This record gives sequence, structure tokens and C-alpha cells, in this order.
Amino acid sequence: MDQVKIGSFLKELRKEKNLTQEDLVEQLNVSSRTISRWETGSNMPDIGMLVEIADFYDVSIPEIINGERKSENMNHETRDTAVSMAEYSRNEVKNGKQKVIGILMSAFGIFTIVSALSIFPSDSSWGSIYAILGSIFLVKGIYLIIWTVGVKRSLRILTVSGCIVLLFGAFMISDYIAVTLFNQVPRFRHETIYDSRNPDQLVYKTLFFTAIQENPGTKDEQVYIVK
Repeated sequence: MDQVKIGSFLKELRKEKNLTQEDLVEQLNVSSRTISRWETGSNMPDIGMLVEIADFYDVSIPEIINGERKSENMNHETRDTAVSMAEYSRNEVKNGKQKVIGILMSAFGIFTIVSALSIFPSDSSWGSIYAILGSIFLVKGIYLIIWTVGVKRSLRILTVSGCIVLLFGAFMISDYIAVTLFNQVPRFRHETIYDSRNPDQLVYKTLFFTAIQENPGTKDEQVYIVK
């Protein structure tokens, strides 16, 4: 803290108001010697008097202690910093909300997929419909989560694409296992064919294989994959 600089600043403030030291004596109710010591930097006002001087000259206490007024640039910088901090705070709150929403959507998506595959029988189309719906929630939730951590758009798209491919692959593998190990028809079929010439047989087509169901609904029911 430069007391001489502070003193010069106090003197400058007094002259801006066209006041003499004697005039200031009456305003602040101190002696002329005290004012002289302030303005020469040999002494400093106490904190109570500092507040009174700041109010009288319409300046801030930091400006008195620094011995200079804040420049217009400094005021702009301070204002810009405050605006940036406020914007940052709003973004943080927004990101926090988006992350929570993303987590909830992902959890709901997983719950929907597991429930659809567990509750509905394999020959019901509702199982695949709800599983796909759950996948949409899951992928959207993952997208929101990675968006909040500032991942680049290209990486977000790549991550979401990877999730879609993984889910698709998982559904296809689950269908293959259901047919080969559990004698069940594939859930994620895109076509079911009934031929009146073979009334005891249904054909299920998926993107990667075709499954045959013989004697559906009987004790001799059999499901197998044809090449």
C-alpha cells in the first residue's frame, strides 16, 4: 500500500470538489493538521473515517486504498467478468439438470428393455416394440450425459452410433440364443410367413437368419434356424 499515492489521490479528490483543507475540516469534523497528514501520506485515516471519506467523495474504499479511480476499461472488464460468471453458473445448473435427466432416461430405458424381454413371451410383438422404445430412451439418455461433459459433437455422434450398434447386436444375439438354446421364436423378426401348404409350420425372418417353428402350440413344437 503506497501511502504517498493515497495521499495524492485524496488531495486530488478535494481539489475536484474545489475545496480547501479548511473547508474539509468543517465537512469531516477533523483538524487541518490531520487532513494535511493524510494528503502528504504521513498518516492514514482509520477505517471509520475511510468509509466517511469514500461516501463524501463518491468513490469506493478500494479506489482510495489503490490511490486511483478504476478506469473505464476496468469497469467494463469487471462487468464482463460478472456476466461471464453468471452465464457460467447458469450453464452449470443447466448441465446438472441435463445430466440428471440423462441418467433417469438411461435408467428408464434399461428398465423398459429388461421388463419387455422378461414379461412378454417371445412370440408377442409387444416385447420387441417395448424393447426398441426402451433403447430409444437409453440412447437419448447417454447422449445427454456425454453432452454435459463437453464431448465434441463428432464424438457424441460416434458414441451414440456405437450404442445403437451394440444394442442391435445384443438383440440379434438374444434372438439367436432364444432359438438355439430355449426353443423360442425370435422376437426381433421383421417378417412372419404362414404357408397354407404347410399349416403346421411358421417361418420367421430376421436380418441375419431365418427360423422355422414346427407344430406351434403342441408338445412337439420345435424351433430351429435354417441356412
